[in-house]
Amino acid sequence: MIVPSLPGFGFSDRPAEKGMTVFRMADLFYQLLRNRLGYERFAVRGSDIGAGVGKELARSYPEAVIGLHLSGSNPYIYQLPGDLSEAEARFAEDAQTFMQQEGAYALLQSTKPQTPAVGLNDSPAGLAAWIVEKFRRWSDCGGEVESRFTKEELLTNLTLYWATETIHSSMRVYYESAHGWSPNAGRRVEVPTGMAMLPKDIAVAPREWEAREYNLTHYTVLPRGGHFAEWEEPERLAEDIRSFFRTFR
Repeated sequence: MIVPSLPGFGFSDRPAEKGMTVFRMADLFYQLLRNRLGYERFAVRGSDIGAGVGKELARSYPEAVIGLHLSGSNPYIYQLPGDLSEAEARFAEDAQTFMQQEGAYALLQSTKPQTPAVGLNDSPAGLAAWIVEKFRRWSDCGGEVESRFTKEELLTNLTLYWATETIHSSMRVYYESAHGWSPNAGRRVEVPTGMAMLPKDIAVAPREWEAREYNLTHYTVLPRGGHFAEWEEPERLAEDIRSFFRTFR
């Protein structure tokens, strides 16, 4: 199992030049897996920004990706198809509500990431407020964040950003991806794809919505959990990943 750190996030160096988009990250990870580690084929699992990287890997190098397993969906909808099912229409409304109530952070990070980053990099209390609020709002915790994450886990996460001063570089990927260009734009993912949706995630799309963009061969809604699937429901998620990739043996 290879668990790479996204460039600019804690364990990786901060990018020193412009253009570190999710597409660029996917290309770097392919070079790592294929040319540095020697894997001709591999399976990919990702969520959040990692899901975007996985999608680009599958579109750019389909011959190398055995299968793609993702969690959650993208609430940033730019154009709606004209033949939505009832479930898709509800999802589109929920995604619009999310963007109105919770999406300000993404718009700020996509346009002026350095402005909030200066303050957050200067104040551990500000950094904690910015990050822990997301754990509280996006997890299946019912408003009690420590019912899903221990104080030690939360402080460890904060310390990684604080000690490495990577809050700005982690935000900047939003700006770079919003202002960059992917040669895969509009291309459907033909690699077999599995989806594990968690009921309290920020965007829970129905099967038919995901099938528009992916060669969807596996779709599961887990009984509980939110955006931080690996932390919140590690055993259930691991079993879903095994179930999906077991079919490729």
